[in-house]
Amino acid sequence: MSFKTIFVIVVSVLVTIILMNNTDEIDFWIFGDAKIPKLAVLGFMFGLGLIVGYLAGRPGKKSMTKDDSENDEDDYIDSNTGKQDQLSDEDREYIR
Repeated sequence: MSFKTIFVIVVSVLVTIILMNNTDEIDFWIFGDAKIPKLAVLGFMFGLGLIVGYLAGRPGKKSMTKDDSENDEDDYIDSNTGKQDQLSDEDREYIR
């Protein structure tokens, strides 16, 4: 088994244990007092953390790459669209 699989199993077991030991109701203020199970609050926060972690961990946009296979000029090809970049050499140096 890989490290990632073992990590997911251990985290799942720990989250389950924590959630099952916190089933009592608490007074929670959401623009007014409400009695909500701790289980719901902790589960919601864990789910929100998963979503935020996934969004933060996604790879960013790809950068421009130089395509030397077609010609010997300094033409830069956008790796996402495949179209030629319209930047001047001065602008390209500034970005680097």
